[in-house]
Amino acid sequence: MGLQRGASPEGRKWRVLASIGVGTFMSALDGSVVNTLLPVMRRALHTGVAEIEWVVTIYLLVVSGVLLGFGRLGDLRGHKDVYLVGFVGFVVSSALCGLAPSARFLVLFRAVQALAAAMLFANAPAILTKTFPPEQRGQALGLQATMTYLGLSTGPSLGGFLAQHLGWQSVFFINVPVGALGVFLCAKNIARDRPEGRPPPFDLAGAALFFAGLFALLLALNQGHSWGWSAPSTVGLFSCAVLVLAAFLAIERRRAHPMLDLSLFRKTAFSASAYSAMVSYVASYSILFLLPFYLIQARGLAADRAGLILTSQPLVMMTVAPLSGTLSDRFGSRRPAALGMLVLSAGLFWLSTTGASTPLGLVVCGLALCGLGFGTFVAPNNSRLLGAAPLHRQGIASGVLAAARNVGMVLGVGLAGAVYTTVLARLGPSAIPEAVSRGLKLAGALTATAVVTASLGAANPGSEASRAPPGEPAPGDSRRGASL
Repeated sequence: MGLQRGASPEGRKWRVLASIGVGTFMSALDGSVVNTLLPVMRRALHTGVAEIEWVVTIYLLVVSGVLLGFGRLGDLRGHKDVYLVGFVGFVVSSALCGLAPSARFLVLFRAVQALAAAMLFANAPAILTKTFPPEQRGQALGLQATMTYLGLSTGPSLGGFLAQHLGWQSVFFINVPVGALGVFLCAKNIARDRPEGRPPPFDLAGAALFFAGLFALLLALNQGHSWGWSAPSTVGLFSCAVLVLAAFLAIERRRAHPMLDLSLFRKTAFSASAYSAMVSYVASYSILFLLPFYLIQARGLAADRAGLILTSQPLVMMTVAPLSGTLSDRFGSRRPAALGMLVLSAGLFWLSTTGASTPLGLVVCGLALCGLGFGTFVAPNNSRLLGAAPLHRQGIASGVLAAARNVGMVLGVGLAGAVYTTVLARLGPSAIPEAVSRGLKLAGALTATAVVTASLGAANPGSEASRAPPGEPAPGDSRRGASL
């Protein structure tokens, strides 16, 4: 495929980034808004807390389970096609969520929305990696991360305004015009990258086994602290997950064209970056789970003031991420990734020292320090992981990255929730600061191990050879975006 007449590769790649950024912002905004407005939805739909929580839970479980499959599908059928189908599906399912007459219908439509969102998450980094040259990969991924943090930062306030004046349905309807704009821009600016020749068959059995195993694992982690970690349902789900995922790995080793190319994990930079990414989200979601209990219940702050304090973390992340990505392009990705993880660990231990009378300014400083660490880490680490994968595996690499993120989210909430509830059960309701402190110390210890993994592998893995192995489709575009 050649350049369209009059199109500049230099200008076109930035239009691709802007187009992808619309989808990134929209999905981040949607997630943060829905989490914030669960109490409003519960009252409006006349349902209980346990049922309305599934609006968030089902979304996270479905997204996590299908990410790798949609990443592999992008490698086989073209990332643009899969991405656009996901974008259209996200817009339609958002409208359905806004029209949901009951909580059960809302949960059902959120599951459909999760399928569409997974197509976006699993293919966006692959599109950017193929569009931008290796020396600008970190900058592009950092700017994409900025759109994520912008959505996370503006979501709670915008969602509260919309729900107050237009009803909770409006937080879903707002995705329709924004999404329509994104679909138009992506269709216009992203190059078709359907591989030449007949692609190998999609590994449907592998995709089904992976979804079932990961769904069982994440459901057990998500609900274990409320069901009880030794409850038969929790133990049964963990056992089922181990058996199904073991069967998945056994089948994938024998497949000529597996859904998950296990050879990627033999590369130290790839496997270490995937682990580090997962741990970073364990830390981030431990903070998101624990700090509201500390600020609202232990310190007696109003929800709006607590939300304002928590915003300090994503605001710093939004500022730092593109700078860190640009610097990693010039000086290598290993050191900034390790430095970011070290700062994040220090921020978690800082927050773990807060007590019932700690000045709120120190809490803000701790959150800002965590934001500095996470913002410094994420773009270099993502660039290193994607750079360690060949072009014909960019979709699956993007899927692994997104899956690590979602597994980290669930682990963060599960581990933090387990520590929090265990401490309160032993020491009583007055021990909220102690329960929060212990949960943050555990997250800090985990991030300390990720300082080591972030330091492993090549300093800045270059582009892998774009030639696919025998039987695989050849890439339809070059890394420098010349096919755009």
